[in-house]
Amino acid sequence: MLYPLKLKAPLKDYIWGGTRLKNEYGKETDLPTIAESWELSCHQAGLNIIENGIFKGQTLPECISHLGKKIIGTKAASLDYFPLLIKLIDAHDNLSVQVHPNDDYAQAVEGEPGKTEMWYIVDAEPGAKLIYGFKNKISRDEFEKRITDNTLLDICNQVSVKKGDVFFISSGTLHAIGKGILIAEIQQNSNTTYRVYDYGRKGKDGNPRELHIAKALTVTDLHPPAQKKGAIGSISIFSDYKIKLLSQCSLFTVYLFTIAGNCTLCADNESFHSLLVLNGELCLDAPNESLILKKGDSVFIPASMGDYRINGMGEFILTTL
Repeated sequence: MLYPLKLKAPLKDYIWGGTRLKNEYGKETDLPTIAESWELSCHQAGLNIIENGIFKGQTLPECISHLGKKIIGTKAASLDYFPLLIKLIDAHDNLSVQVHPNDDYAQAVEGEPGKTEMWYIVDAEPGAKLIYGFKNKISRDEFEKRITDNTLLDICNQVSVKKGDVFFISSGTLHAIGKGILIAEIQQNSNTTYRVYDYGRKGKDGNPRELHIAKALTVTDLHPPAQKKGAIGSISIFSDYKIKLLSQCSLFTVYLFTIAGNCTLCADNESFHSLLVLNGELCLDAPNESLILKKGDSVFIPASMGDYRINGMGEFILTTL
């Protein structure tokens, strides 16, 4: 039986995290802070638990194993891994300046896919900034020298951000989320990150956090980002809702829905749908299940489930392959 799966997210308490995901998004935990909430995850470092229906209490991978690859769709069935990882990220402090490798390098060196990702800025404090590649093309020798003499930030492209901004972070792009930013991140299903600069911070063990300079020098693109910030599509307006295409590539397609009424969507045999509610209260009605969804809720819609309806007032991100 196919039905919408409400997901419980694993939570990560990295040193730069804050309390917004607990206080505003209803994430229940004994952790003092939450840096990341993994809203769609089949990664071994943190698995979603299903919260409703006959598969309640099982992990999402267990459910997929039981029902078969038809529920992830034909586009994902040809892969040997679940393709996506979706997060909410609360940057109470600056994240490290970092880079992710491409598929070929990551598979050879780390044994998992590379990481291309996109960011939707859910909220940002006044004056918040992030790092998005380099200002100008540089040489590898200059990159290494800047790391060594602690002047790397001088050549980074530091961008002011506001709610609604969109960034596409292809593998190899140097980047860092700045403090005061809340992000929805859609990425390849990989947890490989190479830190380049970390502000001299120490981890919870009291030691400086590990850097990965040699690997970063190998995989980093030394050109400015080819894609500028911003959603790639115009807004489509309907009577009860509007849709904005935020990002599209060979790995994922991401939409922002703003709804005041109802809309009907269809999960066909090509791809599952992932819904992440950003605000409001919504009702999801499907043939075998109805759910009340609030800010911070995440739902996996199986491929081939067919039509389902969402009504209410709010915003959600829809991700497909």
